[in-house]
Amino acid sequence: MQNKKDRLVRGTALDGRVRAFAVRTTELTTELQRRHDTYPTATAALGRTVTAAAMMGAMLKGREMINIQVKGNGPIGQIVAEANAQGEVRGYVQNPHVHLPSNSLGKLDVAGAVGTEGFIHVIKDLGLKEPYRGSVPIVSGELGEDFTYYFAVSEQTNSAVGLGVLVDTDNSVKVAGGFIIQLLPGLSDEEITEIEKNLNSTPSVTALLDQGMEPEEMLRQILPDTEVLDEMAITFKCHCSRERVEQTLVSLGRHELEQIIEEDGKAEVVCHFCNEAYSFDKNELLEILNQAK
Repeated sequence: MQNKKDRLVRGTALDGRVRAFAVRTTELTTELQRRHDTYPTATAALGRTVTAAAMMGAMLKGREMINIQVKGNGPIGQIVAEANAQGEVRGYVQNPHVHLPSNSLGKLDVAGAVGTEGFIHVIKDLGLKEPYRGSVPIVSGELGEDFTYYFAVSEQTNSAVGLGVLVDTDNSVKVAGGFIIQLLPGLSDEEITEIEKNLNSTPSVTALLDQGMEPEEMLRQILPDTEVLDEMAITFKCHCSRERVEQTLVSLGRHELEQIIEEDGKAEVVCHFCNEAYSFDKNELLEILNQAK
């Protein structure tokens, strides 16, 4: 089961009046855990956030991008996730070494790590002059409810968001994934009640994935008549490069670069998103200084 590839499906139900997304992000969450050395509770919080980002990225087109920042008052600090319409996702957490005792349900205490006060900020780069920005208060810290609230308030779309990460006893990621169900205009009260009933009786995301369910099977638990429109692979992809880091150093300006050369004689820049380190010796810094204004 661990060898199943990460994939996302997009579908509709009830004659197009319900839009649905489901995704498996086990490999993505495992890769982020490896790169950032996250402890179990931090792994779950980061995994849930990048899972939401992957599905929200699938709602975009072309070269559009989404950036999600979860800023709660818990010990984990800020969680950042980015995704695009091609299924490329990356993310990090400010304090990866957070692990708390299980909550009252015997599950990883994500709300305790994230905090129950703060905000979720969503920034969409839609290729326009100004990016779209939406912010909502954190309502539970469990993240599924928080993204549900975001869609209702910021995008005026009644949605149900399920997110889950199951961390094994050896701290490896057993399964991770989620779904987003969005109710569009035209649904009757009876149809909405039926969907709510199905949602309430559906086992958790991790229970479904742990049984070996594919994303589309997960959707059919809630919406039996789901028609899958398309699917795509979900992959970890960071957009950092040595060239981009050089441009960042150039943008520091001559004064700051001269100070670095004089005081340290070298520089190392670590990418937040992938933990890749880029080192520059004195000669390389002098070359960069020549490009700086």
